[in-house]
Amino acid sequence: MKVIEIKKFGGPEELEIKDVKIGKPGPKEVLIKNLSIGLNYIDVYHRTGLYPIPLPSGIGLEACGVIEEVGSEVNLFKIGDRVSHASMPIGAYSEKQIMPQEKLISVPDGISNEVASCIVLKGMTAEYLLHRSYIAKKGDKVLFHAAAGGVGQILCQWANSIGCEVIGTVGSKEKEEIAKKNGCHYVINYTEKNFVEEVEKLFGKNAVDVVYDGVGQKTFEGSIECLKIRGMMVAFGNASGYVNTIDVKKHINTKGLFFTRPSIAHYTVTRKELEDSAKKVFDAVISKKIKIDISKKYTLDQAKNAHEDLEARKLIGPAVIIPN
Repeated sequence: MKVIEIKKFGGPEELEIKDVKIGKPGPKEVLIKNLSIGLNYIDVYHRTGLYPIPLPSGIGLEACGVIEEVGSEVNLFKIGDRVSHASMPIGAYSEKQIMPQEKLISVPDGISNEVASCIVLKGMTAEYLLHRSYIAKKGDKVLFHAAAGGVGQILCQWANSIGCEVIGTVGSKEKEEIAKKNGCHYVINYTEKNFVEEVEKLFGKNAVDVVYDGVGQKTFEGSIECLKIRGMMVAFGNASGYVNTIDVKKHINTKGLFFTRPSIAHYTVTRKELEDSAKKVFDAVISKKIKIDISKKYTLDQAKNAHEDLEARKLIGPAVIIPN
């Protein structure tokens, strides 16, 4: 089978396509034929070594496929079941993959392979951010950075359906329209305007209930400024670089803020948490609270191009890799 591997950390050129033999699934594992593979920014972190992984390694955390073989102790799934996943073990950029059964979720009818392969990681991220890291409610003022990105498009639509006032930041004119189309009531282009000043013009100082910040260094200080007294800072990513130091006196004490640095792993610890989160996401798609438009499709041998586009912020929504 074909698989993408990396032998050392670095740029997109480190992604190599190889032909390898795949083994048999273990007692509690299944062999999956991948039908569509999700493209996520965390894949860049793994490739560059920002999030170190043992090398050599496959890459990719998210895919949708059909089960071709099951281990002797598998009791949650059967051959022919359509499943998706968004977790370790790493290696979704491949034609086939062996996965532990406890990491998989069933894909319901009404969800396409492509949507299932790009909604699980981003969708469950949006679910835990919006419903558990901070429980968003009607009337809340929500600030989301990179609102035109994959997670942003999902979360902003979902927050809008709850009745939140959604403020999104973006980095280009084109992305302004994408953010507006996907649930943002107010869109700020941070390449042209200071987002802190623009938020203050809209609502005054110290007015935002929660900031969802997946950008990191470039937006962190401004995000803190926008929050209300006892507001919540949810720092869930670092596309512009990691926030290495938090000054409790400067960043927290002045307004009695709450701060969290969550990941999807913290919110899918148990089988029930995983299943419940995925069900909420799939239900939101089926009920049209969330609409998913695939922005671009790649083949496995275009993985380098996919990563180049991802890092250059060229993608205007969820993208997938089609293995065959």
